Amino acid sequence: MKEIHELSKIEAATELAKLANLIAKADNAYYQNDAPEITDAEYDRLKHRNAAIEALFPDLVRADSPSKRVGATVQSKFNKIEHRFPMLSLGDVFSIDEVDDFVLGVKRFLNTAENIAFMTEPKIDGLSFSARYENGKFVSGATRGDGVIGEDITANLRTIKQLPLQLPQGAPQILEVRGEVYMAKDDFFALNKKNTAEKKKIFANPRNAAAGSLRQLNPNITAERKLSIWAYTWGEVSESQWQTQEEFFIKLQQWGFPVNPLNKICSNVAEIEENFKHIMEIRADLPYDIDGVVYKVNSITLQNRLGFLTRTPRWAIAHKFPAEQALTKIENIRVQVGRTGALTPVADLESINVGGVMVSHATLHNEDEIKRKDFRIGDMVVVQRAGDVIPQLVEVRLDKRPADSVPFVFPDRCPECGAHAIREENEAIRRCTGGLTCPAQAKERLKHFVSKEAFDIVGLGDKVVEEFFADGILRSPADIFTLEERNNAADDLFALTDNKSLHLESRNGWGTLSVKNLFNAINARRTISLPRFIYALGIPQVGSATALLLAKNYNTFDALQSDMIAKETAKLVSIDGIGAEMATDIVEFFGEEHNLSVIEQLRRQIKVEDFINEEINDSQLSGKTVVFTGTLEKMTRLEAKALAQKFGAKVAGSVSSHTDYVIVGTEAGSKAKKATELGVKILSEEEFMEMTK
Repeated sequence: MKEIHELSKIEAATELAKLANLIAKADNAYYQNDAPEITDAEYDRLKHRNAAIEALFPDLVRADSPSKRVGATVQSKFNKIEHRFPMLSLGDVFSIDEVDDFVLGVKRFLNTAENIAFMTEPKIDGLSFSARYENGKFVSGATRGDGVIGEDITANLRTIKQLPLQLPQGAPQILEVRGEVYMAKDDFFALNKKNTAEKKKIFANPRNAAAGSLRQLNPNITAERKLSIWAYTWGEVSESQWQTQEEFFIKLQQWGFPVNPLNKICSNVAEIEENFKHIMEIRADLPYDIDGVVYKVNSITLQNRLGFLTRTPRWAIAHKFPAEQALTKIENIRVQVGRTGALTPVADLESINVGGVMVSHATLHNEDEIKRKDFRIGDMVVVQRAGDVIPQLVEVRLDKRPADSVPFVFPDRCPECGAHAIREENEAIRRCTGGLTCPAQAKERLKHFVSKEAFDIVGLGDKVVEEFFADGILRSPADIFTLEERNNAADDLFALTDNKSLHLESRNGWGTLSVKNLFNAINARRTISLPRFIYALGIPQVGSATALLLAKNYNTFDALQSDMIAKETAKLVSIDGIGAEMATDIVEFFGEEHNLSVIEQLRRQIKVEDFINEEINDSQLSGKTVVFTGTLEKMTRLEAKALAQKFGAKVAGSVSSHTDYVIVGTEAGSKAKKATELGVKILSEEEFMEMTK
């Protein structure tokens, strides 16, 4: 893998696309299924590389960038609760030097050299929750979900004895308290011991146990398990009664919420480092799991000035602990084929306990990674994890390599269909050229089509798709919507091409009720929103966020398809978040006759709704492109940009005919002159401030 500074622009765009896909998959596994597929350390490595590439190539930041996302979509079995204020995640750092950079960045944004007080808090390894109170009474609870919409866990939260159901007089009329649900180590071991005796599910770690316990449809099961909480922040509140993070914690305790006793104010980086080392030393003796320390600017006034990036606050950061390591053996290296034809190597490991979790698989990323670290079958390797299932392979122990060891040869043909596997110039990934003639690609595309962010068809999960694909029942997305018709045909035999009966009721595991439920779930998706439909098509580089962008800008699928077939890309590349490489992939997708045929077959079966933008934003800056020039007097340039973005504006670095406003401070230079030449409206700092009221 190349160093970031060595990447060309094409290589950077390709890698950002890959990272977006890998991180989205990891988010779904972790937040949605409580079954993480990679370690925290590997996840953090991916996010940091993504952030570093974006910093070097800011114009390549994708609409579906991991830097713009939190968590994953909710499970359909739970009701949904929309957060009045998004539940955002924190950025991560791994060294005191990075902490120092964070503190310096805060000072630079605020244009101050004075020391700033930070509240330091142990980072609990649990499940985030939100508890809403109205007139002092607990009325609803939710998980983080995707940060905007969470799962309704009101009944389950009620069973946690530490959560107050009634607040004392004096609490705000509306108060949303947020924190972490966790399971203490002793309670975790007791639960696993009980489940072992009863031959029930054994949990991998306390975090998974807490998540699995909290997200039960039956709250009685949650009540049987000993869950605990720490409260640490707020969401919506009718009246703020505190000026600092420290004062808020005092209020929480007065209202009856548990607040971690290890929370501590630090005034500089030296004190932060000393406190981090102390918590590291006592970590193993704590009755609950933590995976780092969180630092928050203590002053609420400064927090408000600092504001937020897209999905993370500027005033807080998480300092993560080092990963745990162990030694194990690579028993086999196999190559998987994804829906885009990408060949991904996976190491099957001799099962090993790493920090309390048994691990047996690890992704090897691509053939360059295998060559760079020289991974071979039979090698003893250092495995690294920081809390979850599939780890990162750090290095090979060459002193333990068998004498008959041979290098792994990456296949140049698809292991599924035998077609040539080609690696394009400047790409890290080798891809099968078999297209939909490759069973692996066709099957993975069907899985993507029915996934939660796409058509979300309950009952048609991965295993069912694999079963139906193997038996010839499903071959393309349109086949899903003819299942009921074919199942009810008169002929007892089934054959897809002859449109004969399937008789699913006669298959193992399928009864009359389960078949009926499946058909009901399919029919409920015969009308689909435009963003979901675009995402479901599996267009390369188009994630759910990009699909939403396309829907907002084209409004109808016919308009999008017509422009793409005609290769009308001017509007496409003008959309903020869609670069030239992504635009090429989108146009090429609609240039393939097979894809157009799939779309035509689908649209005979379903209705794609036109997009209606329900976002209400009365700001005069919403959707406008603004440029700042000169020295501002009332705020720093960084604050001004953040404020403009908060009110829906796009901040550009140069003036063009597409610029709507140029905001000028003192000593404005060539940008103001160019704005005058182009007839772009010029605003003073005061006029800009007036537009943000």
